[in-house]
Amino acid sequence: MSRKKLPIGIEDFEELRSEDFYYVDKTGLIRDLLDNWGKVNLFTRPRRFGKTLNMSMLEHFFSLEGDKSIFDGLEIAEEKALCEEYMGKYPVVFISLKGIDAGTYETAFQMAARILKSTAGKARYLLNSDALDEQEKADYRKLLDDNMSEGTFGDGLRLLSELLEKHYGTKVILLIDEYDVPLAKAHANGYYDRMISLIRSFLGQALKTNSSLKFAVLTGCLRISKESIFTGLNNLKVLSIADERFDEYFGFTDREVRDLLAYYGIASHYEAIKTWYDGYQFGNAEVYCPWDVLNYCDRIRSAPDAQPENYWINTSSNDAVARFIRETGNAAMLKREIERLVAGETVTKEIHQELTYPEIYRTVDNIWSLLFTTGYLTQRGKPEGRVMKLAIPNLAVRDIFVTQIMEYFKENVREDGETLNRFCEALQNGEAEEVERIFTGYLRRTISIRDTAVRKEMKENFYHGVLLGILGVKSRWGVASNHEMGEGYADILAEPDTGDMGIIIEVKYAHDGDLEAACEEALKQIEHTGYEDDLEDDGVEKILKYGIACYKKRCRVTLA
Repeated sequence: MSRKKLPIGIEDFEELRSEDFYYVDKTGLIRDLLDNWGKVNLFTRPRRFGKTLNMSMLEHFFSLEGDKSIFDGLEIAEEKALCEEYMGKYPVVFISLKGIDAGTYETAFQMAARILKSTAGKARYLLNSDALDEQEKADYRKLLDDNMSEGTFGDGLRLLSELLEKHYGTKVILLIDEYDVPLAKAHANGYYDRMISLIRSFLGQALKTNSSLKFAVLTGCLRISKESIFTGLNNLKVLSIADERFDEYFGFTDREVRDLLAYYGIASHYEAIKTWYDGYQFGNAEVYCPWDVLNYCDRIRSAPDAQPENYWINTSSNDAVARFIRETGNAAMLKREIERLVAGETVTKEIHQELTYPEIYRTVDNIWSLLFTTGYLTQRGKPEGRVMKLAIPNLAVRDIFVTQIMEYFKENVREDGETLNRFCEALQNGEAEEVERIFTGYLRRTISIRDTAVRKEMKENFYHGVLLGILGVKSRWGVASNHEMGEGYADILAEPDTGDMGIIIEVKYAHDGDLEAACEEALKQIEHTGYEDDLEDDGVEKILKYGIACYKKRCRVTLA
């Protein structure tokens, strides 16, 4: 049976529908948008939750141009009266600012000007319009100029709207995708003030002083403070991830995921997909990350045994989590809160969804808000005003936190060479108690994984990684992870630079807190699999075998 293609990375609605891709029907958004009328509507959602595809859907529905048969069979097609009144009845301007990423303001402006020129260029028929006079056509030509001025750019969308209204005799719909990306890049590269001024003019004139506007929809990750960018815009309706309206139109619902898996004959993977990619709460809806779901489904269609991966982590630098982890320093309370989150628990925080980029990293409280609005944390239950219970949504996002915790740990390790050299010397000398003492100290100082939310082997991997980080101080030692030895794989094999010694370490997580029993299990595994045989065959004279058991921030080290 031939099945539809999976739409990974497809953001153009017409391409998706005409080229036989699988589509999770979100056209109900059109009906709800019209029923819950707003002159200017701002949807804030994390990246990779279908914002651009939904904007493309709106463009193709309302636009005077294009083949409307692509909506046949979809939910919106059942709304006969609505389709009769609105489908294909408006000039639509769809502009995306997501590509404006530059190290300097000058380059960023050039990129922005090119985007506006390309958008305006789709309406070149205006040059021959009988409805426009010569001055209006001259004004339009400025939007096509390679050397567009900042003034022309700032007034560009308003001007284009006015000209389109005169040509068609009907007001214009504006769709502005990822409006906050230029501001994020500008803040990161030191030209925020100039960019905020440019975007304020660009949006202000298009949305506030534009008599040709029917309505507008904007998308972004953050709601930038009204005072900094939407000054005087009294007709703005903000629909954030905390809002119950439109809550299931960005992301996949559980029913939609079940239907997708059934269609491709991979329903047996439902539990893994739910654990890894579900867990976001937008308003009252629980949703999955579409990017992760589609990529994993694509993977398991060709490799049914493939394990879930974190696909979302590769679509951004995840700087927010990295900076948040580094902010812990010696803040014991914050450290414990991160541990609770990684453990699958919640923390209660006051969230501020209106921020400016310069404010975001000014305080830890603002970073909590950033993590919430960008999808690294999600709400649990009903908020009480600004106060929310926050949690890590799923294992995919938890993996981002653990990765950054390990990076933070490694940074600290590099700063403490004396203690770590003492650890390695104790390990080499068979001083199990000293190894235990130093390792326990490190567990207490770093952010630990003390959870019950994931499989035992995943917890072991964390402590395994901590040990590898510590051993990394010995650049001349041979250190191997999961090295094939005997009839199995040793967790860690360390060979000091003396050339005559091998150290075998097996790490266990004592899920019941019984460190002694876990150490015994580790040593039995070393003996049973014959890890030392390969070392003896290679002429290694002295072999030390360690069982290391961990539970939360406690450990036990036993030497065979």
